[in-house]
Amino acid sequence: MLERKCGHAVPFKKRMVEMSEENCTHDCSSCGEDCPSRKTNPEDFLEKPNSMSKIGKVIGVVSGKGGVGKSMVTSMLAVLLSRRGSHTAVLDADVTGPSIPKAFGLKQKAMGSELGLLPVRTSTGIDVMSANLLLDDETAPVIWRGPMIANMVKQFWTDVIWNDVDYLFVDMPPGTGDVPLTVFQSIPLDGILIVTSPQELVSMIVAKAVNMAKMMNVPIIGIIENMSYVKCPDCGKVIQVFGESHVDEIAAKFGLKVLGKCPFDPDLAKNFDVGLAELANAAYLDPAADAVEQFEKPSKSE
Repeated sequence: MLERKCGHAVPFKKRMVEMSEENCTHDCSSCGEDCPSRKTNPEDFLEKPNSMSKIGKVIGVVSGKGGVGKSMVTSMLAVLLSRRGSHTAVLDADVTGPSIPKAFGLKQKAMGSELGLLPVRTSTGIDVMSANLLLDDETAPVIWRGPMIANMVKQFWTDVIWNDVDYLFVDMPPGTGDVPLTVFQSIPLDGILIVTSPQELVSMIVAKAVNMAKMMNVPIIGIIENMSYVKCPDCGKVIQVFGESHVDEIAAKFGLKVLGKCPFDPDLAKNFDVGLAELANAAYLDPAADAVEQFEKPSKSE
């Protein structure tokens, strides 16, 4: 594709690079452009957590598109590992669409001091920090530009006191834009889980998420397919609503493991709607919880 510039045809890709350089703020941590001035080492942007934080594994939960149940998977993994005796926490990086507080029925607001912000604790002891825990009205929209949203997510890591957390799950917004890039570059993720759905189009979308993780040198623990099927409550027949699943083929293509195939679960949805995620049963995610427990981040030499 060509674009006319001063009477001459300019390759579209070249013009996009020129525009990127013209508008560059030199803050690569909040920029999604692929330009020559970008620092290539992801560790250049890693932020230190609050000095009072003590965190074990940091696991990102990502998706290439919205509406695939990423927040459900994040919440239930935190619940499942909490039931096993670990202290879990959720950093809700989906600032413009925060759903984690509602899933856990959290109404109180996050408090803090000069030392830092304190996450809100659920009834079973899961720590949560989300934009909705800082707003006076949880229905008020967060109408911010990308850099402001990215900075808030960064502050959830640097300013929040995550006390004795074994597993911190980062519920990331979909896609590969400003905020996911900020999380990848600013927070030292030990690994990520990719959440997807059965549609044909998903192969391309998963590829984008996989390639972004590889570019950021973040290991992929595995893939979880949500909305995989529905089971008839009367006869028990399994119905693949979106057609035949291709997640096994996709996983094999990238050398990844399929850690779960989650059905449409009306009981789970009902619990989430009324803020009772901690009472939900999601045994189909047990293999994913096992994988998180057993996962060890490869050393740099590997």
